[in-house]
Amino acid sequence: MLERKWWTLIVVCVGIFMLLLDVTIVNVALPDIQLDLGSSFSQLQWVIDAYALALAALVLTAGSLADLYGRRRLFAGGVLVFTLGSLLCGVAPTATTLVLARGAQGVGGAMMFATSLALLAHEFHGRERGTAFGIWGATTGGAVAIGPLVGGLVTETLGWRWIFLLNVPIGVAAPCQRVPRPGARRRRPARRARVHRRAVPARLRARARKQLGLG
Repeated sequence: MLERKWWTLIVVCVGIFMLLLDVTIVNVALPDIQLDLGSSFSQLQWVIDAYALALAALVLTAGSLADLYGRRRLFAGGVLVFTLGSLLCGVAPTATTLVLARGAQGVGGAMMFATSLALLAHEFHGRERGTAFGIWGATTGGAVAIGPLVGGLVTETLGWRWIFLLNVPIGVAAPCQRVPRPGARRRRPARRARVHRRAVPARLRARARKQLGLG
């Protein structure tokens, strides 16, 4: 049975993988989206930009909200918003609806991205923290790299709507795996929790934003 901290790592990495995959996965599906929805060129641009702009603009705000209301709560809310946004993208009847749904995805993605490293910093200590951050970093790089490949495969086999709909079952399952069994939760001293609330290295955040092309 995995310890709670490893479940946290798995759920965080799955969430980060989904939100970063959606940065590049849409690119190869744009011709199909245009044919299906009759989108203009500017609308196709906004399908990409609405997500990236919402994600970049709200990361700092989401981090501040996490300090006020709790990292886990905000991360779970981000998964919910991202999943609902993905569902709306998958059933969007018009290009305008798709753009708005992509913006909602970006809001959820910002909530997850802003709290992911803080959650890992709280759960892991010493050498294990370095391992967790390394896995997180590999997840971010891999998601951005394979996005076009996955997007092309899904678009050709299932249709462009499924590049969004595939997020729905993953997003529904992820919070369920994050909840520990009764009695498995370990209470940490309040003093330590305050120390690690802001213990995430700024360099890791800057590196992740650089991979996204946001900074």
